[in-house]
Amino acid sequence: EVARELIGKVLVHDTRAGSTAGVIVETEAYIGESDPACHAAPGPTARNAPLYGPPGIAYVYLNYGIHYLVNAVTESEGWPAAVLIRALAPLEGIGLMRRRRARGTGRPAASFDEAGLCRGPGNLTKALGIDLRQNLKDLTASSLRIEDRRLKIGPVEWTPRIGITQAADRPWRCSVVAHEAVSGKRARRS
Repeated sequence: EVARELIGKVLVHDTRAGSTAGVIVETEAYIGESDPACHAAPGPTARNAPLYGPPGIAYVYLNYGIHYLVNAVTESEGWPAAVLIRALAPLEGIGLMRRRRARGTGRPAASFDEAGLCRGPGNLTKALGIDLRQNLKDLTASSLRIEDRRLKIGPVEWTPRIGITQAADRPWRCSVVAHEAVSGKRARRS
């Protein structure tokens, strides 16, 4: 439910460098200790503690030592589940997003096309300046938040999750049909 409800909402991050925001166009659900792809599968650990916390907080972690990923914790305390925010359609602070994405690449900021700035969960956190300092932030009322601006968004589709090796067949990935900022393959409409 939350994976679908987040589509069309706006992820905002206010920093000293400026504000950035994008419309959520792709999400993936990870549900509990019985989901082998969920970080809660091995049970509670120091790393996955936010998953067991209250709903509406950010669970940010470093993936493979390379990219930060941001999730919205979704269930009551003690019931670990979260929705990974996989892609955004840039809305505000696009120049700042481009500069952040260009850092360390040797590419000029202008070479990053708008639709690709936040395509993929690692790209969107880099573009928005999200890292471990945002772990446990209140996604309803902090510098990292999700806003309902009542934007109209196209139809969605459900597909198997991507970028994982376990339980990848579960159709828990929700995205806007044919949106240019969505990563990976597209399939079933609903």
